[in-house]
Amino acid sequence: MARDDAPSIKLLDRKAISLALAKEMVAAAEAEAARNSWNVVIAVVDEGGHLILLHRMDDTQSASVEVAQRKARTSAMFRRPTKMLEDAVKNGRTAVLNLAQDITPVQGALPVVSGGRVIGAVGVSGVNSDQDEQVAKAAVDLVK
Repeated sequence: MARDDAPSIKLLDRKAISLALAKEMVAAAEAEAARNSWNVVIAVVDEGGHLILLHRMDDTQSASVEVAQRKARTSAMFRRPTKMLEDAVKNGRTAVLNLAQDITPVQGALPVVSGGRVIGAVGVSGVNSDQDEQVAKAAVDLVK
């Protein structure tokens, strides 16, 4: 029996990126990369920065596998594009580098937002950082 003075337990309802959605996002990102003849790695992570799906296009440098994941994780953890963190460091705010372990303040990842809430991120690596972000945007735009 519940007591009238007992605190009520409240559960949060949250949206999440399903594997099916992650696959659609990767397909959109790969199409954008292919249109531009770019070979990239695309990483989709959940709101905590944990990997949902990793996609490596043929002939993409092996280092991009790790970089794409780290960019995506950074974007999810900080709930903002990694370009914002890169700009902060460029402008002398090097303390940003010590805010979390394994932070990657390099342009190329965007948060995935649904209902005003960050539910994950997409990170891309393989070409110039602004091009990586262009590919990530193709994936993120599916959720808008």
